[in-house]
Amino acid sequence: MTEAKPRISVVMCAHNEQERLPSCLEKVSFADEIIVVCDKCTDQTEEVAQKYGAKTVVGSWDIEGARRNRAIEEATGDWIFELDADEHVSEELAISIRSAVRSDAFDLYVVPVDNYVGKRLVRYGWGASFGTSAVWRLFRKGHKNWGSQRVHPSFDMQGRKGPKLNGALLHFVDRNISDMICRLDSYSTARAADLRESGNIGTFANNFRRIFSRFYRCFVARKGYKEGGMGFLIALFGALFPILSYLKARYEDS
Repeated sequence: MTEAKPRISVVMCAHNEQERLPSCLEKVSFADEIIVVCDKCTDQTEEVAQKYGAKTVVGSWDIEGARRNRAIEEATGDWIFELDADEHVSEELAISIRSAVRSDAFDLYVVPVDNYVGKRLVRYGWGASFGTSAVWRLFRKGHKNWGSQRVHPSFDMQGRKGPKLNGALLHFVDRNISDMICRLDSYSTARAADLRESGNIGTFANNFRRIFSRFYRCFVARKGYKEGGMGFLIALFGALFPILSYLKARYEDS
């Protein structure tokens, strides 16, 4: 008797993504199932997702980790591939995903990311709170669980960690520099809420020191200098994220 091939579920959380969703979902024909969690949507996100055969879950979540866990819970596949609406799966990555789940050698795989600002591919300088060059997105169901933070939630992984997949996840991070500034503002606001809720917002001195260590890490250690002014901006925004989050937690109302 022929053994049934593993089923792959693509899971996604979306907020008002009717414009970007079609081009994203067109790239996941390798999936046996698509789950789209529609969070506080006021546009046609749900209808667009259903047009592409997705199962939709509608609701309102303030915690990113809870929203992502709900998407995983709804999946019925043996394997989960997490995706965002501003990301596209390259053909090479799709082939690599199918090969990985067929091999059954590991439980979790890290996925390379190509980040774009507008039409420009920015390869260097990403890291920590403002972007990353690799993500753990493919895993056997039950082997990854998200934490309870509002932004950049932590996650627990269990099982055999596999190698980096071939191909890349194309991430269209921001349309322009104004979008980058808006993202820094919204991310630091969400992080401030997490800090207040934790009861430990840290100290000014420690977060001030992190400006320099984080800038060095992004601009020098991760070679952001190769991107010129764009690399400088990414390093600057990454460096400012902790101190802005602290100041908002300290001086602004929730």
